[in-house]
Amino acid sequence: MHRTRYTYDDVVSSSYGRCYLTPRELPQQRVRSAEVVIEPEPDDVSTGVDVYGNSDSYFHVRTNHDSLVVTATSIVEVDPPDAGLRLSPAALGPWEQARPAAVGTAGAGVTEFVLDLYPPEITPAVADYANVVFTPGRPLIEAVTDLTSRIFRDFTYKSGSTAISTRVETVMERRMGVCQDFARVAIACLRSVGLAARYESGYLATDPPPGKMRIFGADASHAWAAVWLPGDRWLAFDPTNDKLVDERHVTVAWGRDYDDVPPLRGVIYTESKKSRIDVSVDVSPLGPDETGLRPGVTETAG
Repeated sequence: MHRTRYTYDDVVSSSYGRCYLTPRELPQQRVRSAEVVIEPEPDDVSTGVDVYGNSDSYFHVRTNHDSLVVTATSIVEVDPPDAGLRLSPAALGPWEQARPAAVGTAGAGVTEFVLDLYPPEITPAVADYANVVFTPGRPLIEAVTDLTSRIFRDFTYKSGSTAISTRVETVMERRMGVCQDFARVAIACLRSVGLAARYESGYLATDPPPGKMRIFGADASHAWAAVWLPGDRWLAFDPTNDKLVDERHVTVAWGRDYDDVPPLRGVIYTESKKSRIDVSVDVSPLGPDETGLRPGVTETAG
């Protein structure tokens, strides 16, 4: 469950919003149920699919209000990761061979995921950081796991240390940030060497495995990165937690960057001078008695 509450110090007469809060249907992720509820009840609401295949919701509230609450609740069945992908020739081969430019027309559809953003995120500091990892002939899976571990070791996770507008250059200088910053650093590094990378948003199950430490990024929206492999498959990894993405991750949306898939954004009409936002996220495994699923299935509600 993902709840966002906006409160204002004056009446809002009209509120437009667009949100990415519905998990994706994927080969290893099945959405059993999903619902987005807006309070006050919208006068207009619709759902659609964007250019990347993400589900988005649009709403327009015309009732006067001084608070707006958006609550997304979903039940998702998630399989363990495909070990075959990590052991595939594309993953075990030299990283240079995974460049879309090396693949030719087969990689034409991912060109935009290789290009830098504007303003540019690939700085000399990013290129230098990436070049230490992506040495000639190194297997792609080895380079990606090394990049994941290096970001985990070299950067400090500190909630509130950055904002949505904080650039990768600033994160590189401070060596501090949150999950979306670390994902964007990783993506910039991959693109700096000609690899295609995308930003993925979603949730991370809060219940740690027995005997394991609590995972950073739990009880909040989470973000990670993915690198393209020849054969049009993507290998997702989580630098915030030094791991490849597994069944504890629930994928909601992906794009070139955070700006493509923010959980919620909109426009309001008001005389209000101040506003406050409160976000709460609860992600927890559900047992078969609660879902009707067969025993042994890993499931998360995000």
